[in-house]
Amino acid sequence: MEMNGSDSAKTPPQNGSSRSSKGGLRTMPFIIANEALEKIASYGLIPNMILYLITVYHFSAADATTILFVWGAISNFMPIFGAFLSDSYFGRFLVISIATLTTLLGLVLLWLTAVIEKSRSPKCDIKESGICHNTKPVQMILLFVAFVLMSIGAGGIRPCSMAFGADQFDNPENPNSVRIMESFFNWYYASLGVSLMIALTVIVYIQNEFGWVIGFGVPVGLMLLSAVMFFIGSKLYVNVKPNKSLLTGLVQVWVAYWNKRHLPFPPDDNDDSAHYYYNNDHSKLFVPTQKLRYLNKACMLINPEKEVKADGSPSDTWSLCSVMQVQVLKSLIQLLPIWSTGIMIGVTISQHSFPVLQANTLNRRLAGNFKIPAGSFGIFAILTLTIWVILYDRVIVPLLSKHTNNPRGIKVITRIGIGIFISCMATATAALVERARRAKAIHQGLEETPNAEVDMSALWLLPQHCLTGLGEALNAIGQIELYYSQFPKSMASISVALFALGMAFANVVGSLIVNIVDVASKSADATKESWVSTNLNKGHYDYYYWILTLLSLVNFIYFYFCSRAFKYCDHDIFWDHDNRTAQFTDKEDIMLDIPKSTGDDSSSIYFSA
Repeated sequence: MEMNGSDSAKTPPQNGSSRSSKGGLRTMPFIIANEALEKIASYGLIPNMILYLITVYHFSAADATTILFVWGAISNFMPIFGAFLSDSYFGRFLVISIATLTTLLGLVLLWLTAVIEKSRSPKCDIKESGICHNTKPVQMILLFVAFVLMSIGAGGIRPCSMAFGADQFDNPENPNSVRIMESFFNWYYASLGVSLMIALTVIVYIQNEFGWVIGFGVPVGLMLLSAVMFFIGSKLYVNVKPNKSLLTGLVQVWVAYWNKRHLPFPPDDNDDSAHYYYNNDHSKLFVPTQKLRYLNKACMLINPEKEVKADGSPSDTWSLCSVMQVQVLKSLIQLLPIWSTGIMIGVTISQHSFPVLQANTLNRRLAGNFKIPAGSFGIFAILTLTIWVILYDRVIVPLLSKHTNNPRGIKVITRIGIGIFISCMATATAALVERARRAKAIHQGLEETPNAEVDMSALWLLPQHCLTGLGEALNAIGQIELYYSQFPKSMASISVALFALGMAFANVVGSLIVNIVDVASKSADATKESWVSTNLNKGHYDYYYWILTLLSLVNFIYFYFCSRAFKYCDHDIFWDHDNRTAQFTDKEDIMLDIPKSTGDDSSSIYFSA
């Protein structure tokens, strides 16, 4: 979620060396290896972590899921701060360097929780007694510190890595720089896709077959290799000076408006109105639009001689902002209702923990004695997403565009809505499958033996995973494309930032839902198990999934009204000679006519949740 990267990319390198002696394709292996290996190490821990928390730390299923939701929320919030720090103060190289070491330290601490027996409560046999000693607070410190350090590390690497790579190829003197940069992005996204596949299969398999010590030790080794690779190339990197964060610019608009909130608006004079507002970003939009008119005071000129320097820059950026800054904040505010509908679908696509518990009780054998690891079933959602993106881009869009006269096939807003509805189908399917699984387990007399294998194929879980992947492909990619369309190209990174922020809130909401269901279902009848009990055969996870389905349907209705109110209009956008500064016509809604979605767009989704 690199913010304002295009502006900062024009700043000369920090070290003053000529760009020709640094950067270029030779830096690509080091940067891609750093990000790809970090992804394998970090994402390889997520699928089986629910089993680790339950079997080793003896958390209940509800508490373990809450911990993972909170961890996910922190991991999605942190990249926003990482992007802000790299843009405004420290630069990308320093932020990535510190984040890489922080992630490595977090992984080492997590590995130590598996190595040091005193860091967790004594072993127990849940099958026989069903009772285990609770883990002491002091024993959980090491675990939680490890989670926090990994989240901080992810917050530095993920928003900066791709932008740092782009810095190495952003050379105006090289006529092939654009083509080379596109090649870098293709390799970057491809490597991340492969990384996630490896994380969900190889790393999960190692944990299942060789235990937690080796299963956590391998990610430590991979992260160490990631750090070594990144620092080996340190003398080759182009280091761009920090400039200004988009987040800072948005806050400045609000502060400037607040300071001028009591001042009257200038007269509505079509001929001279442009003289009343500050515009120093080469935009053709000299006058702010009338929507959210109160924000126009942020760019209103009161005393130009004092407020504007001789070079045209504002004397105080916290008192005077440009028309462009105001319009960007307006676009952000107008997007908030649509953005809020993404929170609930974020909850449904973040259901990583409970499906793992379900798969762990089912027959996972394929050929001979080979068993699919319970944590690897999420790979089917990723495969569905990938296949859909390719089919949509290469087959469906060309067919639909002939009938809809829309180069993207169907409207972005329509795709988002279809994705929300499919997410409802995914949770409804999960509820039906869980009902059948639970009934089969009880029929076999396994109500008191939750870890026993139910005579039911785990492949029945595939439909819910595939529907989840399809819903994510339509909704999440549609969200980013819509967000991207509302801002100038130099500020396009806010689209990924908005999506990540939505996923962070989704994790918070998900943890609240789990806790409410857990407490409410136990308090309703003290003699019965929680619906989200650690013993799946005594609980009612099907009821939990029906609650998610109901909430998703309500969210779909809410989205319908938001989409009707959203002004999705065509707008004329022009760019200056270097394709960096947006130039708007004087229309009220800002809309960027971006190219149709390609397969590369999907990669932003894989690694945000």
